Amino acid sequence: MESRLNVAGQAVQPILVMFPLGLFAMAVMFDMADLLGGPDILGALAYWNIVAGLVGGVLVTVAVAVDVMFARRSRDRRLGVLRSLLNVGVLVIFAVIAMLRVQAPDRVIGGGVFLIELLALAVAGFGAWFSGEVANGRAPAFARAAAGNRNY
Repeated sequence: MESRLNVAGQAVQPILVMFPLGLFAMAVMFDMADLLGGPDILGALAYWNIVAGLVGGVLVTVAVAVDVMFARRSRDRRLGVLRSLLNVGVLVIFAVIAMLRVQAPDRVIGGGVFLIELLALAVAGFGAWFSGEVANGRAPAFARAAAGNRNY
C-alpha cells in the first residue's frame, strides 16, 4: 500500500507510530517499577506517558485514515481498515486505563490493570509490525485472506 503522506520520500505513518509505541512501553516500565516498590511518582509518570501516547496515537490514526482514503485498490483499503481497527482498539484500551488512573491517588494502578496494560502493549507491538508489513507491500497471509486475496 502506497502512502500518500510522505516527507522527503519517506512515509509519515511508520515514523509517527514509533512515538506512541515508545510512550506506551515506557508507561508499562514505569508501572512495573512502581509495582515492584518504586516511588509513587512512577505512577504519575506512567499516566502522563499514556496521555502523550494517546495524543500521538490519534495523529497516527489520522495519517492512516488519509492513506486509506486515497488507496486505489480495494484490497489496500481493506488492509488499511484492518490495521486502523487494530490501532484504534489499542487506543481505546489505553484510554480506559488512563480514565481508571484519574481516580486513583498518585495515578497508581493495581496488578490486574497492569496485566491489561501489558496485553495492550503486546497488541500495539503486533499492530506496529503489521502496519510496517502492509506499508512495505508484504501483507502477511492472514491479512491477505481477510482482504479477500486467497491466491497464496
